[in-house]
Amino acid sequence: MSTIRALSHMKAKAVFSMGGYVAGPTVLAAVMARVPIIAMEPNAVPGVTNRRLGRYVRKTLLAFPEAARWFPAGRTEVTGLPVREEFFAIASRARGATLRVLITGGSAGSRTLNQAARQSWPLFRAANFPVHILHQTGREAFEETRKAFTESSLEGEVVPFIEDMPAAFASSDLVVSRAGAGAVSELAAAGRASILVPYPFAADQHQLRNAEAFERAGAAQLILDKEMTGERLFAAVRDAAGRLDAMAVAARSLAKPGAAKRAADLLEEFIDS
Repeated sequence: MSTIRALSHMKAKAVFSMGGYVAGPTVLAAVMARVPIIAMEPNAVPGVTNRRLGRYVRKTLLAFPEAARWFPAGRTEVTGLPVREEFFAIASRARGATLRVLITGGSAGSRTLNQAARQSWPLFRAANFPVHILHQTGREAFEETRKAFTESSLEGEVVPFIEDMPAAFASSDLVVSRAGAGAVSELAAAGRASILVPYPFAADQHQLRNAEAFERAGAAQLILDKEMTGERLFAAVRDAAGRLDAMAVAARSLAKPGAAKRAADLLEEFIDS
């Protein structure tokens, strides 16, 4: 069954698209069938599908205002990306004597972050810098990283995977992370200062553009993947420790609660119109 026939068979009243190449045929079919389309663009620079088909979309919902220039004037709205309510419920955190740092490269981990972290631990130790580290490595690098961390005698824990990420955010002062749309949206919702290391092979360098937007806002420090070493990580953490409050406030200012509800409300409006 063709995509157009499938839309007709389902009697679709509207189409919601998150972009990506897999959405292209459905959005194009909706254009041809004159079915109203609402798209969501989660990154600071739109993907190919949203860029090419954006002029046919009734409304594009943005996570970053920087992305508006790619779409027709008057047909965008900055709603943010839907984020679990647990992140918005995270309270502001007063830093104690020990800086609590969360390092996470996503569920599979990040080789760059894992290597830089291992290189940084002797520097924290030599500087007698009071730090507690929670490091999520991914399963492949877990044993090697755990062993190195144990030998460092630093305070903290190395784990392969974090089941409760809102709790990990809540117990941390500073997050070291990649800069995917979901990650930065969670940082904003939680109001957490961050060091962002964009994945260098992301399409259209969208992680770099996300990180640049957060750095411009004062919410994060950006380090390129190719420049991320133990020395850079140590220096960045030490620098961020002196401006955590300002970075956290800036991050929270970027949060957009209610994104999912707003998308649903707009879909209903177009269906009823």
